[in-house]
Amino acid sequence: MLLHKNESASKEEMRTIQLEGLQKTVAKVYEKVPYYREAFDEARVQPGDIQSLEDITKLPFTHKKELREHYPFGMFAADQKDVVRLHASSGTSGKPTVVGYTKNDIKMWSELVARAIKIAGGNPGEVLHNAYGYGLFTGGLGLHYGGEELGMVTVPVSGGNTDRQIMLIEDFKPSVICGTPSYLLNIAERMRELGKNPRETSIQYGVLGAEPWSEEMRRTIEEIFDMKACDIYGLSEVMGPGVSMECHEAQDGLHIAEDHFFVEVLDPETQQPVPEGEDGELVFTSLTKEAFPIIRYRSGDIASVTTEPCLCGRTTKRMSRVKGRIDDMLIIRGVNVFPSEMEHYLLTVEEIVPHYQLHIDRKGSMQTVELQVEVGDAFYEHVHGDMKAPAVAELSRKIRQLMKSRCLISVDVTVKEPKGVPRSQGKAVRIVDKTKTVMNV
Repeated sequence: MLLHKNESASKEEMRTIQLEGLQKTVAKVYEKVPYYREAFDEARVQPGDIQSLEDITKLPFTHKKELREHYPFGMFAADQKDVVRLHASSGTSGKPTVVGYTKNDIKMWSELVARAIKIAGGNPGEVLHNAYGYGLFTGGLGLHYGGEELGMVTVPVSGGNTDRQIMLIEDFKPSVICGTPSYLLNIAERMRELGKNPRETSIQYGVLGAEPWSEEMRRTIEEIFDMKACDIYGLSEVMGPGVSMECHEAQDGLHIAEDHFFVEVLDPETQQPVPEGEDGELVFTSLTKEAFPIIRYRSGDIASVTTEPCLCGRTTKRMSRVKGRIDDMLIIRGVNVFPSEMEHYLLTVEEIVPHYQLHIDRKGSMQTVELQVEVGDAFYEHVHGDMKAPAVAELSRKIRQLMKSRCLISVDVTVKEPKGVPRSQGKAVRIVDKTKTVMNV
């Protein structure tokens, strides 16, 4: 197996690469981005003050609110004539965050995603089935350009139209599939409805991400498809997919592209570094971007980072699977819990399938929490389609007790028939918070 030279760099070599990139980036944003110049001046730091990687703590943080306040192009460090593409977040909670790319940014991004796909098991000449959504979302085009850069036969299927996806999987025989974990489950479910066996496809590796997913979800997908499912991580504000990738050899943490991104893991409250291996908020600084470099961006994603060796031979730091986002953390009757923690235990219940939703509402001053789960066909047949059968009530009690003993939360559990929980063509909708009112303007 051939590794990219920077994937096997020594610690000293990587620190040299990172410091050079950090110094260039800091000088660039100070010169080109008025917001950063003002923020640096307020923090009393100049580009020349960055003489070591440890000096990054002198620099101010960047939050999503600053990106929205300078919408659309106020954070760009390149002239518009040099920008060749824009991407943007969904903007569900206000203005979207807009990011730009120069030709060199696109080339660099393509190379990074190609590295990621190779880390996951892809090879030149094989077929890559890309079921990520195309458009302003970075997932579709990010994986598309990476697949082409690696030399794979890249199929731009996008999301949705599941029957057509299945036909193309059967006819084109991809070795790699890219998409959200929840949508892979939708494909498998539909295949079974059509009398097809997902384990008999040509797929060997999955490049899955864009939503938090648990180790139990991974095992479920791998068993259904008889493949290896690897986690890919990225966020549009930093670049898009390819910031880190899990290797198919170990499947034990995501290798960070440290030659392009400097990562810190900080306590969200104190903003101080946490010990290696402990969970904290991921904070990213880009080292090579031209159009939209970003300094100490607080991602809101909770994970840990380790420098322990990996059996694949790569020496780069590895981040854990993202546990959740700070703003995704639920407070259920005073107890903090991430949806991924609940999924971890839900998928140990053999009577239900990996589709669920948590509905949050309020009656007067009391919070109401309803966990909706869905039974599999075998259980449904066992109770003869009677969702009021004693076995259904017992299953509900079992799940309530599981959530109470493992996640320390009390929830009402509604057990639904097969297909009773809504499906998604992209990112799964796990939380339905009815206490939040959306105003149409």
